[in-house]
Amino acid sequence: MKHIFHIDVGSLVIKMPMRNHDHILDDPGCRYRGNTVLKLAILDDYQNAALKAADWTVLGNDIDITVFDEHLGWDESDIAKALAPFDILVCMRERTRFPASQIDILPNLKLLVTTGMRNLAIDMEHARSKGIVVSGTDMLPYPAAEHAVAMITDLYKKISAESQVMRNGGWQGYVSESLNGRTLGILGLGKLGARVAKFGLAMEMDVIAWSQNLTDERCAEVGVRQVDKETFFETSDVISIHLILSERSEGLVGVTEFKQMKPTSYLVNTSRGPIVDEAALVGALSSGEIAGAGIDVYDVEPLPVDHPLRSLDNAVLTGHTGYVVKELYELVYAQAVENIQTWKDDAPSRVLNAQ
Repeated sequence: MKHIFHIDVGSLVIKMPMRNHDHILDDPGCRYRGNTVLKLAILDDYQNAALKAADWTVLGNDIDITVFDEHLGWDESDIAKALAPFDILVCMRERTRFPASQIDILPNLKLLVTTGMRNLAIDMEHARSKGIVVSGTDMLPYPAAEHAVAMITDLYKKISAESQVMRNGGWQGYVSESLNGRTLGILGLGKLGARVAKFGLAMEMDVIAWSQNLTDERCAEVGVRQVDKETFFETSDVISIHLILSERSEGLVGVTEFKQMKPTSYLVNTSRGPIVDEAALVGALSSGEIAGAGIDVYDVEPLPVDHPLRSLDNAVLTGHTGYVVKELYELVYAQAVENIQTWKDDAPSRVLNAQ
């Protein structure tokens, strides 16, 4: 955990590490709202990027900022102990959950800022009933699609595997495969799925699509073929998932679907972990039922150290970094600062839980 305290010295703002919150109240340079310094926590800043991505000094020196650079875990009482002092929380997507039961044990919480304009991990209505404003930020439409493309390319061209061969002193350890002529299956042809589909078309792949509400018109618009579910899983050489997690999509890819897939096929998931039955995925990879997978999202995040996926040579893994790019951090944290400032001015912006 990193704690940052802002002090005004003329026009200079100094950032000083502090170990004791009580020192703040002794500083005569602080401005108060009702004799209280507002306490702000930035959560799950794994790369320590938040303070660099935006200018937080514009909020003034009546806000004390604490950065949590590790996940607080899943125990609500432990989370409450860590976050109870804070008036404002800035959370990164669904990394930390705020159901009603968690909100109830955060007595000082007044403003919850989430990156993105949708966060299913926050009970919006309950927050509103407690007088807590929840606000969001814009997101960029392309990073996750780029990540999916990178994973597809890595699986076929063995880039990360060849890099490890070179680091170990070897030379040409694998025979890669061409994308040209392969069948790319897009599971969810929304904005992200369409971007990945266009990559496949550029690589002269045969691009097909399926989802429960997909229309012929949408497929024609993107330039891909619509097929039924069975054909989709049976004929795709690589499947890329681009669905929103819902009751309908949870567990959509499981034992039955893996049995339908070719033993030479790959699965890429940059959407949400629970869309894929994780135990079935481990089984399919371990048994050779499918050739490999590129996975960025998991049932439990961060992924436990001893999770079996970590030991599989045919799994390309990243830690939910599909959307983590410098440009997005600069956007969301700048807008988080704006949201805090407008809330302080009694005119909150980008409110997600307004009546």
